[in-house]
Amino acid sequence: MASQAALAASSDQIEDLRAEAIAFVAAQRPEGLAGFDAHPRHDVPPSPAEQAWTDALRAGRWLCPSWPVTYGGRGLSALECAAVNEAFALTGAPRTVLGIGERLVAPTLLAYGTTEQKERFLPAILSGDEWWCQGFSEPEAGSDLASVRTRGEIDGGELVITGQKVWTSEAHRADWIFLLCRTDPAAARHDSLSVVLVPLRQPGVEVRPLRQAHGAAGFNEVFFDAARAKLADVVGGVGNGWKVATRTLDTERGGDASVQHLGYERELDELIAYAQATGTACDPLIRQRFADAWTRVQLIRFNGLRQLASLASDDGPGPAASLHKVLASEYHRDFGDLALDVLGAAANVIDDGDGYRVGRWHRIFFESRGRCISRGTNEIQRNVIAEHLLGLPRQPHS
Repeated sequence: MASQAALAASSDQIEDLRAEAIAFVAAQRPEGLAGFDAHPRHDVPPSPAEQAWTDALRAGRWLCPSWPVTYGGRGLSALECAAVNEAFALTGAPRTVLGIGERLVAPTLLAYGTTEQKERFLPAILSGDEWWCQGFSEPEAGSDLASVRTRGEIDGGELVITGQKVWTSEAHRADWIFLLCRTDPAAARHDSLSVVLVPLRQPGVEVRPLRQAHGAAGFNEVFFDAARAKLADVVGGVGNGWKVATRTLDTERGGDASVQHLGYERELDELIAYAQATGTACDPLIRQRFADAWTRVQLIRFNGLRQLASLASDDGPGPAASLHKVLASEYHRDFGDLALDVLGAAANVIDDGDGYRVGRWHRIFFESRGRCISRGTNEIQRNVIAEHLLGLPRQPHS
């Protein structure tokens, strides 16, 4: 386990870092950056202001700041990264996040990848030349991830991939997929898995978008029919996929824990402004629900700060990430309900054109339904919390 010294910098160091980030924004923020999305779509050309901002962040080593200096980062601790992200967010010029490549693939490579894998893939993530998706879930393997059926058969120096993945975010835009497959069907199911880096733009790969309730298609099915990957691109070694995948999932559940509340605060402030402008805030029940929402956002904030300790651990976020995932996803589900109740009759219209982006509340409502399922269902997360955080005994099946 990492020492406490590995987690924290002194208060003076944190304040110096905040001041540096704020000064950077003041000096480098281009005109026309209002409304900038910190999670840009790489298949949509950025505006000149957005491109200038991302280039400035890259030159200043503010992209991927937790990465070692060797790979273009700043080598910041979890606490320092949280301070940086908060400082950028509060200026209204958030730090660009380079998709799943930065959030999931890079932390896993830094933990388990070979030197060759790091030198090959990290620079392409940082430059934005290669974009990633994550291929874990399957039609028969969602919460029970160890039951994946996608095969990776060793053929000389390659793996031949055959199978299907589902709910694969961004696969229709990605260049590579971070894939969990079964490489030894004869071994115990947790010992027969491997994580491999697979190029998507090759024969034997088909991506089919899945239309969602709000009309968009951010998820996909991905089919593999004898697609190929290099055996050298297996992460953590053949048969070690369960350990690698578990680390990745913990990072996914807890990686944005320390700053997630900032987005929730902005959403809540905007909804309150809408309620005040339309008179809905006069309803005492709505006011009570706003108070409850504010309280829950603060709980998410404080739990995120506590999460920093586990993020700095050599073993990764661990089961504490499950607690944060449940808190955040169930809050956002309930916030989606609140948003449509505040809209009232306007909830029947996708966009009323009054400047309050009513369509956004519909998207939040629809997307928040799946937050309790994605990244491991909340029922599974509660089992993890019960067994690994509270030490409760596992109940036998009846």
